[in-house]
Amino acid sequence: MPDLASSIPALACRGVSKSFGSNRALDAAELSVAAGSIHALVGENGAGKSTLMNIVSGLLRPDAGSVEVFGAAARFASPLDAVAAGVGMVHQHFLLAEAFTVAENVALGRRASSLGLRFDSKRYEAEVEKLSEETGLSVDPRARVEDLSVGLRQRVEILKALARGARILLLDEPTAVLAPPEVQALFTTLERLRAAGRTIVLITHKLDEVFALASDVTVLRRGKTVFAGPLTGFTAEDLARKMVGEAREINAERPVSGGEIILEAKALSVPAASGTGLHDAAFALCTGEILGIAGVEGNGQDELAGAIAGTLRPAPGAQLRLAGADLLAMNIRRRAEAGIAYIPSDRQREGLVLEFSLAENLILREAFARPNPFGRGPLIDRHRVSAMAGPKLADYEVRPPDPVLPAGSLSGGNQQKVVIARELSRHPKVILACNPTRGLDVAAAASVHARLLDAARKDRAAVLLISSDLDEVLRLSDRVAVLYNGRLKEAGVRGVGKEEIGRAMVGA
Repeated sequence: MPDLASSIPALACRGVSKSFGSNRALDAAELSVAAGSIHALVGENGAGKSTLMNIVSGLLRPDAGSVEVFGAAARFASPLDAVAAGVGMVHQHFLLAEAFTVAENVALGRRASSLGLRFDSKRYEAEVEKLSEETGLSVDPRARVEDLSVGLRQRVEILKALARGARILLLDEPTAVLAPPEVQALFTTLERLRAAGRTIVLITHKLDEVFALASDVTVLRRGKTVFAGPLTGFTAEDLARKMVGEAREINAERPVSGGEIILEAKALSVPAASGTGLHDAAFALCTGEILGIAGVEGNGQDELAGAIAGTLRPAPGAQLRLAGADLLAMNIRRRAEAGIAYIPSDRQREGLVLEFSLAENLILREAFARPNPFGRGPLIDRHRVSAMAGPKLADYEVRPPDPVLPAGSLSGGNQQKVVIARELSRHPKVILACNPTRGLDVAAAASVHARLLDAARKDRAAVLLISSDLDEVLRLSDRVAVLYNGRLKEAGVRGVGKEEIGRAMVGA
């Protein structure tokens, strides 16, 4: 371990710049992280956080500037070079082989010379057990990853980085998919790792996590470092102001509920798609109401959303009605025409065509309508599409708001804004919103919340909010239900306790 008394930072980025075409993602960014500390890296979407961490972890090379690890210049040609230097990245979307055991995943990525001619499972199982004991990250080394909860999978990712010798851990939105008890367990683990001398860089949009864990913070805004220093004396409002550069008024009044039933489900069961499946769910959603569905991911959320959106087929006997009409008899296009908007959890796989331009992604719904409002038959009038797209991208604060850019070139948060712009600008009757603010910064998330509230209050849209962010569910919802092990249970109305919901989310 490095000498913690040393004044040499564990990680330093000096004047780092990176451009993608005309988009300047980093502009002489600076970062200095003290050894043995937990350092928060925050900023709005598109601020450059992911780009900077991808450079530090060897996924990208900078156009200018330098990176130093414990005082030594580092020019990484690949993530393996970063690992060899002691830098480990734990991504928000886990990079695990689900059919493999924990021990096999820990061995993945090792240089071939270290594995031998035959894979020695006992050796890596023993290594996992030793690391688990040292760090408190208890996990069965023989368990298959596909059988583990989200919280345990995250432990595997951290153990994998530590087994490769990581002295610096980069954690990207580590609590995004965790239930409250799992979040607290992670906090305890990170404090234990810090006390043992490891250095942690925490990339998060949740300011309460910043103040709970970090001693220092670096704020990026539009690719530049606008603040770096200790958190002493700061408030969440101070930090938010550093991030966005100006105060923003967000109208967060709650909608008035109690309208007529517009979406109703009975005996709704769906075979497992990615988790436990959905079992005999029933609910009624009224106009002007927000019904929040809380739960740890993998407990039936994908199946519930898929049944409503039309991507999954429910089991025989299920009933799902939209304003009295049989929703199960409608295909995906007809459901959209009937007034259902869908904000999926996975924006890259379900929400966007990454190779298409932003303008083309904004008309994915209308392009298949009859008649086609942006052309004739299968032909698209690109000038008309671009004229529509520019103002819409600006209104939803997509950065950069260039209609011709491919969706895949944007940051994850800005990709999410494109999906939300497409779905909410149609003034739908029912909004199916699945983790709608995942990956968004504080200001952008507040803006999305305000738009959902406005849709319910002003347009009288019914909102079914499925979110793993319990704070989001409790802030927005008129009623709350919990999905656990595929079973949907009503949990209460406005004001229900966070601890009570959190326990229900983990089956307590």
